[in-house]
Amino acid sequence: MSKPLLEVKNLRIEFPNRRGLLTAVDDVSFSIAPGEVLGVVGESGAGKSLTGAAIIGLLEPPGRIAGGEILLDGQRIDNLPYEAMRKIRGRQIGAIFQDPLTSLNPLYTVGRQLVETITTHLDLSAAAAKDRAVKLLEEVGIPAARERINHYPHQFSGGMRQRVVIALALAAEPKVIIADEPTTALDVSIQAQIITLLKGLCRDHGTAVMLVTHDMGVIAETADRVAVMYAGRIAEIGPVADVIHKPQHPYTIGLMGSIPEFESDRERLIQIDGAMPRLDAIPKGCAFNPRCAQVFDMCKTSRPELMLAAASRAACWLHESRLVHNESRLAQ
Repeated sequence: MSKPLLEVKNLRIEFPNRRGLLTAVDDVSFSIAPGEVLGVVGESGAGKSLTGAAIIGLLEPPGRIAGGEILLDGQRIDNLPYEAMRKIRGRQIGAIFQDPLTSLNPLYTVGRQLVETITTHLDLSAAAAKDRAVKLLEEVGIPAARERINHYPHQFSGGMRQRVVIALALAAEPKVIIADEPTTALDVSIQAQIITLLKGLCRDHGTAVMLVTHDMGVIAETADRVAVMYAGRIAEIGPVADVIHKPQHPYTIGLMGSIPEFESDRERLIQIDGAMPRLDAIPKGCAFNPRCAQVFDMCKTSRPELMLAAASRAACWLHESRLVHNESRLAQ
C-alpha cells in the first residue's frame, strides 16, 4: 500500500464547560492513501464531522484539539498558526459541505468565486484561471460551462450547486478532500451522480477523500474502507465489503441489520435499543455496553482498543476472549 497522504493519530477533541471538560473525540486514529476513499459513518453526535473539522482547521470554539497529531503528506498540521493553516486549506486540503449555500457567496458569480480561489492558491493569470474554472465546471458535469460561469448560485439547482462546490474544492488541486455529508440534501438520482463524480475524481487525480456520512448506501457505493464511529471513538474499521457483509462489532452488526434488504425474507429489521450516550454521561468501559446484547463483565469496567477481528479491526472484548480461547485450545 502506498504511503498515506493523511494520517490522524490519537486525535482528542475537547469542549470546556462550567463543569469541566467534555471529550467529543477520543483517541481516534486512521490514515488515507492517495486515491482512496475512507468512509466515516455513525449516528449524529458520534464525532464524525468534528474529526473532519479538526483536519481542515475549522473547529468551532470553544472546541479544541487536546491531543494527538494530524499529518498531511508527512507534515504535522494540527499545531500550525492560523495563517499557515489557511494557506494549506484550499491549496492542499479541499472541503465539501452538506449545504452548498454555506460554501458559495450569493453575491458573486460562481466564476468569480472559482477564479479568486484559483488565483489565491495557484500562480495563474486571470485569463488562465478563468479557463481552468471552465474546465473544472465541465469536469464536474455542469452543461454549457462557459456560459454558466457567469451565473449566480441561486440560478443553479441543488445538485448543480453541489457540483460547483466540488469544483471549488478541486480548484487548487488539493491532495485531500474532506466531504461532510455531501449528498444528504440531494435527491436519490442526484446522489448517485455525485457519488460517481467523487469516485472518478479519486481515480483520475489520486485525491484522498474522507467521506463523512450517516448513509451506509453512500458508503457501500463510494468507499474503499469504512470507519464506524460511536461516542467519539472508532468502533470498527476495515475494508468496506467486510464491514458491511461481515461486521465484527455488535454496534456495526446492529447498524447493518437495520438496513432493509430487497432479497431478505426477514419480517422485522434489527433494532438497537436505547440511544448514544451524552458526552457528559459516557459509561465506564465500552461506551456501547448499555445497548449491547452480548455484554459481559469486562465490557463494563475496561475500555477496549481496536483489535484484529477477521479482515477488520474492532474495539470489542469479544475478539480478545475468542483469541484467548483459540490460543488456549492450541496449547492443549
